[in-house]
Amino acid sequence: MSNARYRAFIAVAHHGSLSAAARALGVSQPTISTQIATLERQSQIELFHRRGYRMTLTGAGARLLPMAQKIMALEAEAEFFLRDSGQLHQGELKIGAVGPFHVIEMVAAYRARHPGMQLSIRMGNSQQVLADLERYDTDVAVLAGLYDRPELLAREYARHAIILFAHVAHPFARRSEIALSELQGQPLLLREHGSTTRTALESVLQAAGVQPRTELEIGSREAIREAVARGLGLGAVSEAEFIPDPRFRPLRIAGDPASTTTYVYCMRERSDSLLVRSFMDASQ
Repeated sequence: MSNARYRAFIAVAHHGSLSAAARALGVSQPTISTQIATLERQSQIELFHRRGYRMTLTGAGARLLPMAQKIMALEAEAEFFLRDSGQLHQGELKIGAVGPFHVIEMVAAYRARHPGMQLSIRMGNSQQVLADLERYDTDVAVLAGLYDRPELLAREYARHAIILFAHVAHPFARRSEIALSELQGQPLLLREHGSTTRTALESVLQAAGVQPRTELEIGSREAIREAVARGLGLGAVSEAEFIPDPRFRPLRIAGDPASTTTYVYCMRERSDSLLVRSFMDASQ
């Protein structure tokens, strides 16, 4: 069966319409429509529900999607191997990441080894990044925290302490370190539930019996910085993520009791892939 039909199927599944899929692939809408119709006719399975111009996957379509994505990923790897004799002189590597801090460092190291490769980075929260990896939308993923799943292979990259940062007018700003117990009753600005930084910090606070005031739950690092700048409380970030700013003072927690660990992930069944292995090796 033609891989062009799988490519059309994946595009319609992602974009939700024939016209959007055609634009994404740079072909005509009738071409996409014919490819989808042929795929359904040959398999005798309805892959999409049609509601006007909108198209959504049927149950059968949803089961086919990860298989089609795997086929396309394997096709790309075969092309790399045959074209470059295993040297990766050109091609594309797709990376998923929860933040720019470590992944940019990794990209620089990879570029030094494989200057002809094109790299793309898709940002999202941990759940989105893992979902992209499992759907073969990305080749590798960079995440803070260990996810123990049999289908995933993880390699530790770096470990960093969680630090606090305060507005320069805050009483703590005159110090470089505070004890964990001093956070009792302090207004704390935290990421949403599920954040690796939040989970690690709350774990050590709970173990020590320390109860700060969770002043706000904020869904981005940038918003936390602005809230700290307005004096709403203390921010908490991985040490690697702290960006120096004259408005803020970084604060270590004595003994560095909380930390996050960054891992590079791939699908275990793709761990021998030349493309995937090249990034894993460059990230050591």
